[in-house]
Amino acid sequence: MKKQLTAGILAAAMALALAGCQGGGAEETTAAEASSEAASGGAGTASDKEPVTLRFSWWGGETRHNATIAAVEAFEEEYPWITVECEYSSWDGWVDKVATQLAGGTAPDLMQINWDWLYQFSSDGSKFVDLNQYKDIISLDNWSENNLNAMTVAGKLQGVPVSITGKLPMYNKTTFDKAGVAIPTSIEELRAAGKTFQEKLGDDYYPLAEEGYERMLWMVMYLQEKYGKEWIKDLQVNYTVEEVTDGMNFINSLEEDHVWPEIATIVGDGAESFLSNKKWMDGHYAGITEYDSNVQEIADSLDEGQELVLGEYPTDMGEYPAGMSKVSMGFAITETSEHKEEAALLLEFLTSNETGVKLMGTERGVVCNTAAKKVLEDAGMLSGLILEGNQKVQDFCHYTFDPNFENAALKERTGAYYEVFDNLSAGADPAEMAQYLIDSINDVNAANPY
Repeated sequence: MKKQLTAGILAAAMALALAGCQGGGAEETTAAEASSEAASGGAGTASDKEPVTLRFSWWGGETRHNATIAAVEAFEEEYPWITVECEYSSWDGWVDKVATQLAGGTAPDLMQINWDWLYQFSSDGSKFVDLNQYKDIISLDNWSENNLNAMTVAGKLQGVPVSITGKLPMYNKTTFDKAGVAIPTSIEELRAAGKTFQEKLGDDYYPLAEEGYERMLWMVMYLQEKYGKEWIKDLQVNYTVEEVTDGMNFINSLEEDHVWPEIATIVGDGAESFLSNKKWMDGHYAGITEYDSNVQEIADSLDEGQELVLGEYPTDMGEYPAGMSKVSMGFAITETSEHKEEAALLLEFLTSNETGVKLMGTERGVVCNTAAKKVLEDAGMLSGLILEGNQKVQDFCHYTFDPNFENAALKERTGAYYEVFDNLSAGADPAEMAQYLIDSINDVNAANPY
């Protein structure tokens, strides 16, 4: 990717590259020297190398793009015979693109992946490389055994995780201050905030705004707190139709109490996502539920003068612990890559090399690579909302996502979660929607066993 960076990004990349060359940083193995030697066969110079071009893909927002591009530029400086072509965009439509690439054998060499893709696209281990084959290049000891086990499918370590993440409520404090309402810490406070927003600010102001997937998360959290059961057990929904109907009624009650708008209202806004929705940006929608790993992107999406704060998980819905977290995005090398060793070098640079780690920062959340975490801690780069959000997730979330929870047939805009909650918001019978949701999830699990 021989691409011009802005002057500021390029200067930062050069400065951090110098810092990396001067040593210091993690006590854990960074393997920068080892991987460089491995790439050169222990002898020769860069001029001896046959030029190699890699493709590297990821999704995200502008700040993630800029950070990753800077890290790639620094990698190309260290490995001048390797050129990296970057392919990146927003999330919209990304899963379909990846599915087409993997099915057609045209996927990039190195990919940012979602954890559940290992089950969705490579449950037999056919799409991604076993990274144990490249342990002389990739510092696998920098991840815990549990982290690596989470990425091991079909007996292959098909990727390495970047972070552990979960969704939590995030609020626009400016709007709450305008309404004279404290940031809510419970469902009852949310209900009270909804009424106050409506009375003081108007019918078009809401303390939260959620569509299908996030409503699903709120419902599951409610059910877990009330009934104390994991959502899926033995590839089946672990709740009765009556219990899920109770959850549907809970979701309806939040709409009725002006906690969030009808879904038709949100769809009518015509925005691609909440982050580009003017009502979110200017504070009419004063809260959304998002991944802690995206907190900087969320904060940056607000209009100037609007302040983002992290909310609390409500614990007044029942007596049991609740909440779900997961391995966030990871990196994987595709089996179709013709330059797997060079792709391993890039993966190592982005995840364990001091220079690469600093440039990547926390754009993908609080890293779980121990060497990278220490580098960022020593550099004072683990602080603020990103660290606060990750700690809230770790403290609250009792369950982990099942591998199919974010299957495209359920999570995508055309999937079952949106179909169910769109119809529920439009007045569909809660019991019918509960049965349809259970059947849809069980069908996906039956088709994608793990």
